[in-house]
Amino acid sequence: MSATVSAPTLLDAVTELAKHAGDVALRHFRTSLSVETKSDGSPVTIADRAAELAAREWLERRFPRDGIVGEEMGSVRPDAPRRWFVDPIDGTKSFVRGVPLWGTLVGVAEGHDVIAGAIYCAAAGELASAARGEGCWWNGTRCTVSDVSSLDAATVLTTDERFPRDDVHRQARRDAWRALAERSGLSRTWGDCYGYVLVATGRAEVMVDPVMAPWDSAALGPIVTEAGGVFTDWSGRATALGGSAVATNRSLARVVRELLCP
Repeated sequence: MSATVSAPTLLDAVTELAKHAGDVALRHFRTSLSVETKSDGSPVTIADRAAELAAREWLERRFPRDGIVGEEMGSVRPDAPRRWFVDPIDGTKSFVRGVPLWGTLVGVAEGHDVIAGAIYCAAAGELASAARGEGCWWNGTRCTVSDVSSLDAATVLTTDERFPRDDVHRQARRDAWRALAERSGLSRTWGDCYGYVLVATGRAEVMVDPVMAPWDSAALGPIVTEAGGVFTDWSGRATALGGSAVATNRSLARVVRELLCP
């Protein structure tokens, strides 16, 4: 009598896909790369494109009816009930400088509801993935946010404290970040997706970004919330597709959002 093999879950799928695409990017890390500048001023390399192409080929083989939204190659089947958001290298500026704090992001949404996500920081050797109701897993072990409940003991993070010049709320958000940073125990710019891994694994308490594309943010919501944290956009709305991000442990959720989202 043969054993029954269970079908892969979305948690399995986002984990496998993030690792597959991230390992493609890793082959190019700390090699001689030609860096191009996109129309928005951000850098892109052959590593970004090769990793996203690998992700798309993987998805077309396994989920051919699903939509795909990627940073480098646009969208296919955008009206599909289920869509996959792929950022092949989140933190390309770090990548091209040989800094290991970059990652590959995969998020899965049904409608506007993101239900699974993975962050693979290949050069740092860290993989965090989560799916609704299945918890958050870091390198194969269940992980949770910290229980730090005082800002003066908290580590707070952002990608770049200068904040994007095209953000219409730039000055107000910079002021709010500075107020938060001054009240915290430690503030750092361990940014891009790695900051959210730190929050989900209890090594930091707060990570914020004022402007994010859907492929930047989709994976982050399930990871933070399934780790026991709170993930919202900058206005305090519970969404992983809100164009900005505030991730905290549960103990500091209210006080941080009072400072950032008045």
